[in-house]
Amino acid sequence: MEVWNSTMGSGFILVGILDDSGSPELLCATFIALYMLAMTSNGLLLLVITMDTRLHVPMYLLLWQLSLMDLLLTSVITPKAVVDYLLKDNTISFGGCALQMFLELTLGGAEDLLLALMAYDRYVAICHPLNYTLFMRPRICWLGVAITWTLASLSAVGYTLYTMQYPFCKSRKIRHLFCEIPPLLKLACTDTSKYELMVYVMGVTFLLLPLAAILASYTLILFTVLHMPSREGRKKALVTCSSHLTVVGMWYGGASFMYVLPSSFHTPKQDNIFSVFYTIVTPALNPLIYSLRNKEVTGALRRVLGR
Repeated sequence: MEVWNSTMGSGFILVGILDDSGSPELLCATFIALYMLAMTSNGLLLLVITMDTRLHVPMYLLLWQLSLMDLLLTSVITPKAVVDYLLKDNTISFGGCALQMFLELTLGGAEDLLLALMAYDRYVAICHPLNYTLFMRPRICWLGVAITWTLASLSAVGYTLYTMQYPFCKSRKIRHLFCEIPPLLKLACTDTSKYELMVYVMGVTFLLLPLAAILASYTLILFTVLHMPSREGRKKALVTCSSHLTVVGMWYGGASFMYVLPSSFHTPKQDNIFSVFYTIVTPALNPLIYSLRNKEVTGALRRVLGR
């Protein structure tokens, strides 16, 4: 098969869910609405946590990081997809594809690890409240955040460099909303089976280890909550934890479908749907899930807007 030279001005063509949808105008409008919701809700949450000193505690520092990751992640994907559809130009340069892949992998990997760190924070707060200020003091909290970003960035650099070094065949169409490893490897001219196996193993490790830590944390939290003497204390703990578990379920559901389930078990259309879910839908809903049921956040929002 003839190989096209990706270094001489050629790029890829993204054939995503907007191109395969039966109602692309409605779907495009939905993407725009979700993006505006994500920008507004995450932006407000970042503003409120920054300005209200009562929220300058580890739990809300981690929530601030989550909102930042969500805002950046959806900004890497959504504007490009919408503009491409409106201008009827789905091309992306080789360098642009590599950059988009790197950013998506960095932000996605960082969110995986951050959700586990947030679960640990809730575990310490509920199961070891007397030691909370020791185990989650600012230095440890910031160290955890720094490790999260560093590991995710290093992993993304490795994946991006190795994926983009493959020679790609004449067909430039990536049947996906954005540049992601599994659909891009289908264009490679050489055998990628060993690399795909490595991506699968690393994907399982990167996703399931944090998920196992989250489930273990919340199992211990549940046992502790059930033995709390105060009904009000049980209710507050369950409300806080249910919000986090909802976010975990939404995020890991879509990401696990893409990277844990073997590629032979899902189609390009299913890949598109689940990718949209964890890169566009979830970032828009996360701030609402955390803020609507959290009296501290809603109270801080009223104070900040009341100024």
